Amino acid sequence: MVQFTLPKNSQIRVGKTWPVPQGATNLRKFKIYRWDPDSGENPRLDTYHVDMDRCGPMVLDALIMIKNEIDPTLTFRRSCREGICGSCAMNIGGGNHLACIYGIDEIEGDIAIYPLPHMSVVKDLVPDLTMFYAQHASVKPYLITESPTPPREWRQSIEDRKQLDGLYECILCACCSTACPSYWWNGDRYLGPAALLAANRWITDSRDEATGERLDALEDPFKLYRCHTIMNCTNTCPKGLNPAKAIAEIKHLMVERIV
Repeated sequence: MVQFTLPKNSQIRVGKTWPVPQGATNLRKFKIYRWDPDSGENPRLDTYHVDMDRCGPMVLDALIMIKNEIDPTLTFRRSCREGICGSCAMNIGGGNHLACIYGIDEIEGDIAIYPLPHMSVVKDLVPDLTMFYAQHASVKPYLITESPTPPREWRQSIEDRKQLDGLYECILCACCSTACPSYWWNGDRYLGPAALLAANRWITDSRDEATGERLDALEDPFKLYRCHTIMNCTNTCPKGLNPAKAIAEIKHLMVERIV
């Protein structure tokens, strides 16, 4: 089990065990992290029993059922339910996943659900992503050009467009960054896998004319070089992307500049 950022001087305590649904025979047990900053109490793990004969196949289905039918105070983010928006990223069974596309039957035994690791918690399963989004914005994730804007569009060859495959599909769920030990210990200075993947996406884009500026901005002992290629980011990405490879490519470009 990974570590979590808890309120100062706090420990996770045993919480409430909710009653078993009457007449249910096909049950799964969910142990869910709960913390309300307004309560003044330590975080806790509440236990819920879900009737799988009445529940959908995904972890998000169970969370919605718990909130609708058992405990309306349970708080979590969700939106698209299709693995597109990244809202429902959380730590499920010890790994970071999107609850909407992670099947309950992929998990053996009791299902433990926590917020994303090493992030400040807003409430229950909702992490504070303020820093994460600020780091993404810092790499200027948009096209920068000096040439006059063309009358219709910035043209790009099919070959150049293919170079962006594996870079542009990131949904900013934060699964990769919050699985990275380097980001845990240096999250205020190391940009993290998601932001650096975005940086490489625009460095690679043949239409962008700010490659030198982008590399200059990353020339820092922490922003880029805290990556030690542990590969947690790649292993946990729900979209099958490879942030570690993208970061290595940026480092290679840095070396080429010097040579």
